Amino acid sequence: MLDERAKVLLTTLIERYIEDGQPVGSRTLAKSSGLELSAATIRNVMADLEELGLIASPHTSAGRVPTPKGYRLFVDSMMTVQRERWHEQLHDGCAPAALSPDQPQRVITSAAQLLSNLSQFVGVVVAPQKSAVLHHIEFLRLSAQRVLVILVSPDGNVQNKLVHTRDDIAQEHLLEASNYLNAHYSGLSVDQVRERLRSEINRLRGEIAALMEAAIGDPASGAQPAGQDVVISGERNLLAVSDFSKDMDSIRRAFDLFEQKTQILQLLDVTGQAQGVKIYIGGESQAVPVSELSIVSAPYEVDGQIVGTLGVIGPTRMPYERMVHIVDITARLLTNALSRPK
Repeated sequence: MLDERAKVLLTTLIERYIEDGQPVGSRTLAKSSGLELSAATIRNVMADLEELGLIASPHTSAGRVPTPKGYRLFVDSMMTVQRERWHEQLHDGCAPAALSPDQPQRVITSAAQLLSNLSQFVGVVVAPQKSAVLHHIEFLRLSAQRVLVILVSPDGNVQNKLVHTRDDIAQEHLLEASNYLNAHYSGLSVDQVRERLRSEINRLRGEIAALMEAAIGDPASGAQPAGQDVVISGERNLLAVSDFSKDMDSIRRAFDLFEQKTQILQLLDVTGQAQGVKIYIGGESQAVPVSELSIVSAPYEVDGQIVGTLGVIGPTRMPYERMVHIVDITARLLTNALSRPK
């Protein structure tokens, strides 16, 4: 537990570091904190904060910088919430036409751009999962041990999946498999198909069972064939952040993360399991694989059901309070835009 004096000094140090990007010394804290403390007293408090692992002293400077643990304490218990002010500012800056519900994909793209423009960092939106109801399935032999699976949903969405089989399956057997699936599983959700497969898989022909597992997902694993897409906007904004422009390795790691959208999907899938805005600070755990990055995220809904996650990816040295309100209100705007009018 920190006393009030230590809290004020830690908050001041983090706010100055976020603003300037430079290690903060005791003289700066004496001027900025508003506390009537001597330089010696401030140095003693900073030594205590460093011993607690909340700040660190770079070897090239006499000043201190916040650690991930310090950021976490700042984020969790020291942010001043000014929700109403930010709510008004964000709504004033958002044209209603930008989030029109007519075309969901355009709405999601606009939301990612809105996050990027408001934050000046990277905006990310995980799109709702596509229809998980089976309408029609077809298997097409491409070559020995290679089969193309064609899945069609009731809304006409077509997904193609290449499956490598253990044996060379003749086209007539592939036709038999597709006919069986269409006759017995058409109109069912993927979850319902998997549930029936659990009881029926043992009595199906080996190659048909293998194809059904590949097409629908292994009943034992719970995997689904239909994935989610992620929309990313504003990656180049990081080039203007001094923390990255001075370190090409950091830039390279960040852009590798953006190219590997699967990793972002996995990360945001974790964040979407909880209600409200969540903050993941790089370096404090394995949740964020790039230590120089932090993520502020929140789930959004369609008709009362959580269907995806959105967020801002930026440097660990970011104005968290501002990002929290940007993400929170954009999630509400996207929820309203995608949900049907009551």
